[in-house]
Amino acid sequence: MLTAIEEVLTATADFYDGLGEPSDPPIARRLRYLADEVLRTIHTDLSDTRNQLADRHAPHPGRSTCTQKVPANERERSAVCACPPPPRTLPTPPPPVAVGLRR
Repeated sequence: MLTAIEEVLTATADFYDGLGEPSDPPIARRLRYLADEVLRTIHTDLSDTRNQLADRHAPHPGRSTCTQKVPANERERSAVCACPPPPRTLPTPPPPVAVGLRR
């Protein structure tokens, strides 16, 4: 997704460069800054987070262990496991709408 966002920002910057108004070059520079600097920082942070999680090699504390047998032709236990899913919490209903005089 970040690559697609970078492409959109770069294409938009190129578009602004071709418009010719005095206010357009600063907008194009700002878009390129977002693509080159801000997205690079986000990409680096997300990559570091992913790598830290991958290095843990520990099961998630909220995931239950499935004890069901898996057929030899199945690649993932979760695809055939009959274990019940974790309990869901119901969403909180929205507050009641205030009733007033209509205009």
